[in-house]
Amino acid sequence: MTDSAQRSKEIRPFQVMAILAEAQTMQSRGVDVIHLEVGEPDFPTPEPMIEAAITAMRAGKTGYTPALGLPSLREKLAEYYQQRFAVNLDPRRIVLTPGASGALLLLSAARLNPNDGLLLADPGYPCNRHFARVFEAHGQLVPCGPEQKYQLTGADVREHWQPNTKAALVASPANPTGTVLSPDDLADLANAVREQKGELWVDEIYQGLNYTSAPHSVLSVAPDAIVLNSFSKFFGMTGWRLGWAVVPEAWVPTLDTLAQNLFLAPPTPAQYAALAAFTPDSMAILEQRRAELEQRRAYLLEALPKLGFNIPVAPDGAFYIYADASALTSNSLEFCAELLQDTGVALTPGVDFGDYQALTHVRFAFTTRLERLQEAVARIADWLETRRAV
Repeated sequence: MTDSAQRSKEIRPFQVMAILAEAQTMQSRGVDVIHLEVGEPDFPTPEPMIEAAITAMRAGKTGYTPALGLPSLREKLAEYYQQRFAVNLDPRRIVLTPGASGALLLLSAARLNPNDGLLLADPGYPCNRHFARVFEAHGQLVPCGPEQKYQLTGADVREHWQPNTKAALVASPANPTGTVLSPDDLADLANAVREQKGELWVDEIYQGLNYTSAPHSVLSVAPDAIVLNSFSKFFGMTGWRLGWAVVPEAWVPTLDTLAQNLFLAPPTPAQYAALAAFTPDSMAILEQRRAELEQRRAYLLEALPKLGFNIPVAPDGAFYIYADASALTSNSLEFCAELLQDTGVALTPGVDFGDYQALTHVRFAFTTRLERLQEAVARIADWLETRRAV
């Protein structure tokens, strides 16, 4: 009775977690590890948000909330969309979930039938296709190179849409590449998907962590698009596990029923913390952190090419650089494993993000302070010099 269900056999392990585990093991032995692998900046949750959660818990607000979240937080998010993006939203269209993963779980359960296809860019965040597989649907990966910012385009949708394709999922800013889809890009995608009578899902989880233009939402150009978002990245609440989706109002009863059955409700303390995310004090802290990430980005964009990493597309957002390491390796998994063992610098191999050119790409997460990034670059430089000398 040990045989796993077939679907679980078709879900690949997330290699970055194995790298993280090995890095932590090395740290336990006293090795100084520099973490550039996991998408979690070294900033704690802003103090006003922590205090809001503590105050709520001390007031006894520790029970279940409604399955789709606190009405007051749904209303606050609707205000945020209006004030920041000039998007008018009925709060009833906003569904709060345990992390953005919870939102994708609900959408996959509600919208994907067995053998449906979910159109995705390769490279892309791997768990997206795995969620589809859990519900007997399938990720349909489209190779996307630097000439199109590693992103799906309207032309890709028109070319690769299959009779069984149900939806296209894009991310802006994207993981692992940090590239951003412009409003025109998003409008073209939305039009292409409408032509196929499909659904456009847009992951805006890194929204707010923008460096070359102001943040925007697909809802500004495509009110019928589906949005996935999270308090984890820009708002600094990774461990609180709170996300949301913006969906058509007609979908809400189904999502409510599924949420009741799958996880009852989002975490209550996290929701009270999130209510304080939009105060001037919290937003000032978050903007200061975004500016610091921008400095880290600028340093690596200058330093990495000197080591032999090619960066064909600079990231416009998030906190990642997706680098072409073909001049240095033809096996990104082995490269990252050896780099970690020899130098204590942890990177993520491209094989985590799909198949297209995955063996010659690596992802740098600029999630640690500038001094540590400088140390990491120095270690990599010495290591590469030693390898060339052998």
